[in-house]
Amino acid sequence: MDNVYDLRKLLLKFGTIIYIGDRLADLELMEDEINELYQVKMITKDEFLQAKIIITTEKEKIK
Repeated sequence: MDNVYDLRKLLLKFGTIIYIGDRLADLELMEDEINELYQVKMITKDEFLQAKIIITTEKEKIK
């Protein structure tokens, strides 16, 4: 997983489509979903950490 597109594909595997139109809000919702998926052990620790890095990097670009 290298970018937000890959993160969206991962979420889509679980039936989650996130598009509000506000990039920051989209990232925050993605972060919530990733946290929940990890808590219920639907994604691996590697996937979780990669997703968190992508989200953090993208949030920093916006701010």
